[in-house]
Amino acid sequence: MSDAVFVRKGVYHDSVTLMRVSRALSELPGTEVAVVAMATELNLGLARDLGFELPAADPGDLLVALRGPDTATAAQELDRHLAALSAAGPGQETEQPPLTTRSAARRGGDLALVSVPGEHAFAEAMDAIESGLPVMIFSDGMPAERERLLKERADERGVLVMGPDCGTAVVGGVGLGFANVLRPGPVGLVAASGTGAQQVSCLLDQAGVGVSHVLGVGGRDLSAEVGGLSTVRALRMLDEDPATELIVLVSKPPDPEVAGRVRKVVESLRTPVVEALLGSGADLTAAAEDALRALGRPVPDWLSWDGSRPDGVRGPLVGIYSGGTLCSEAALIAGTGEFTDYGDDAYTRGRAHPMIDPTLRLEALRETPPGAVVLLDVVLGHAADPDPAAALAPAIAARHATVVVALIGTEADPQDLRRQAETLRDAGAAVFTSNARAARHAASIHRGNQS
Repeated sequence: MSDAVFVRKGVYHDSVTLMRVSRALSELPGTEVAVVAMATELNLGLARDLGFELPAADPGDLLVALRGPDTATAAQELDRHLAALSAAGPGQETEQPPLTTRSAARRGGDLALVSVPGEHAFAEAMDAIESGLPVMIFSDGMPAERERLLKERADERGVLVMGPDCGTAVVGGVGLGFANVLRPGPVGLVAASGTGAQQVSCLLDQAGVGVSHVLGVGGRDLSAEVGGLSTVRALRMLDEDPATELIVLVSKPPDPEVAGRVRKVVESLRTPVVEALLGSGADLTAAAEDALRALGRPVPDWLSWDGSRPDGVRGPLVGIYSGGTLCSEAALIAGTGEFTDYGDDAYTRGRAHPMIDPTLRLEALRETPPGAVVLLDVVLGHAADPDPAAALAPAIAARHATVVVALIGTEADPQDLRRQAETLRDAGAAVFTSNARAARHAASIHRGNQS
């Protein structure tokens, strides 16, 4: 067993890309631990906690820490991955890339995407705003007071801030972050929830209805601290968009006063708005159905696949989620049980989101007590795990538990929705494309078990 640690000066790649590289290296037969990350204080601390002795490094350097009987092979594989990331494709420029957000903005562009460590996101987003660009902030960890400052300045500049912690958006047909493959159509979404937007847009797609835009505004936008500033701007932008005939407003439970102010804005719009504000008795599937009715479209039977169920189950109801809004919705519907959102900041610091890396959720699934009723989500689309069922199915089959899956995706997603569903079903899970229906099904089984 040996360690190999080295630093590459001035080599930058975003955290999601590097987490994928780390995962690929860790799956090599001769590698037990692989850390490939920018040398921020957080990542240096994580590497030290794993027992690595580290050289001096700056946050703009790439840190590589490998452990195993064959670190040389892992290092060669790393070089291959980094070369592929650095190679310019056909038609791409090979000149020196811009070093700041403002210098990038001077080269042109319609939107800035910020995906840097949370403590640096404010400065980069403000640069984009001052350059007159709308900005999507994928980064999380920004204090609420700074988020409000950004959004107040964006209002003055007449641009939209999506985020922070905005994981999903579709702008002019282009998916950003965790994005499903959606058909174009007349529905615009304003979402203080990434997976909530994915659930509604995927159900609409299943019904044959597409979207014009999906404008994520960050999960805290409708909080008292932020005040719904981006929600209001996004609503007004969609109201002015000739391609948008109906707006769906999606959010985790909002602050009541902020929700009241937003409703007054809604009343002033020309475009009709369907609300999907959790905590007000609504659920995301019902909101999608309301949107279809408002468009005069039929509501289909949402796709589902029956799974086998072990005999004599008598355990607790356990929710193991990757999407925060999906987790909140399921907990509200079930009314009982223990629900955990593994996509929360507390679980994603220094590691890949569970939509990318299933490790934490697999551990939680293995630790569920015998006879449990387990409810979990599987979210498809670009940037998500390319084959989530391949990792989950063996763990589901190995448990003496009832497993219910909410499968969020479209038939055009790269993972192949039906193949994912059939693999999970064959492992014994009941699979629903509606999270609300999955939650009701799991709760019904749990109540029956307790009677």
